[in-house]
Amino acid sequence: MSKRSLWTSQLILASASPRRRELLALIGIPFQVDPACIEEVPPDAHAPEEIAKTLAREKALAVACRYRSGIVIGADTIVVVDGEILGKPQDSQDALAMLRRLNGREHEVVTGVSLLDIADGRVVREQCDAVCTRVWFRQVSEEHLQRYVDTGEPMDKAGAYGAQGYGSTLIERIEGCYFNVVGLPVSRLCAMLEEWGITPLQTVPTPNG
Repeated sequence: MSKRSLWTSQLILASASPRRRELLALIGIPFQVDPACIEEVPPDAHAPEEIAKTLAREKALAVACRYRSGIVIGADTIVVVDGEILGKPQDSQDALAMLRRLNGREHEVVTGVSLLDIADGRVVREQCDAVCTRVWFRQVSEEHLQRYVDTGEPMDKAGAYGAQGYGSTLIERIEGCYFNVVGLPVSRLCAMLEEWGITPLQTVPTPNG
């Protein structure tokens, strides 16, 4: 399989999430942001991993059609409890209801990642994968949950919490990739890019640089 040079391939993040932008920057490869504007409707009768991969691919495809060449990264994170997917809350009451369900319990966070390689305006190859992390919430009071909702942080997050923010006060432990819970499994994405001959940390300055 041929290897495409980093400098002849744009790396495009199909997400408006500032968290994913920050995590992708850790890979040390130049990229641009071009958010996908799609309705995130989970497909029926699929395992959580397949749902996350499908949504990630749909986001990547929505952006890929805008380019003649480049590598598009799509990602989607879902929270699963009792076999049910918790999306982003519709309002503060919905956020509080989600947090009550997660309070003192274990759940799964699944992030799907899709890579689409675009050449001459068409997809010439692709990769999709999903990473699952188990998260345990400690038991907290109703007042704690309400105070967290009042911060506004839960409103744009699957499952109504963010592990990297005030939501950290809810988490007892995590088993698996922490960055996956934040929204992008950095290590797995690095491995996927390396399979296409794209080496991470190419643009990170060295101490003697």
